[in-house]
Amino acid sequence: MPDPKTPSADRTEDPFTAVLDSADSASIVALAGHPLHAMMVHFPIVLGMATLAADLFFWWGGDPFWARAAVWAIGVAFLAGVAAGLVGLAELLLVRGIRLRGSGWAHGVAAVMLISVLGMNWGLRLTRPEDVLPLGLALSALGAVLIGFAGWHGGKLIYHHGIGLVADEEEEGEAPEDEEDEPVKTTDTPAP
Repeated sequence: MPDPKTPSADRTEDPFTAVLDSADSASIVALAGHPLHAMMVHFPIVLGMATLAADLFFWWGGDPFWARAAVWAIGVAFLAGVAAGLVGLAELLLVRGIRLRGSGWAHGVAAVMLISVLGMNWGLRLTRPEDVLPLGLALSALGAVLIGFAGWHGGKLIYHHGIGLVADEEEEGEAPEDEEDEPVKTTDTPAP
């Protein structure tokens, strides 16, 4: 009996890898060929980080402008996060190639946790503004960590697995005719 730890030429391909490779992973929630989730996630990311910056400025200088700026930033971050999360949920449920990958679920769970923290942070600022320091600052810092975690897994889906992309028709087919017949030019040959 062959040792399962040593590679062998007659071993078959892992069936799970074959299923992953054959599963469709193109974005289906798109506007004019542009994936909506990828367009929307920038707003909660930037505004969540801006809230942390505003909290740090408020803590450092005590200017109430920064507390007001943080209320607006976290409110819009939460609402934009909910919208991006709904689009991401639709992609997760409708695209088989996303559902099959652990990174898709890790990204989704981290995003739900992030949206929850953003909402809690906004609610704190609306109902108990006197507790912005230290509780609001702590929630903003936790939100920044969750932004990093969700972003890491979202980037892994896109850049490592090619998930959620909308392929151009030209890329799927053969090269255009004018590019096919051109000879390959090298820089090794001397000029005539």
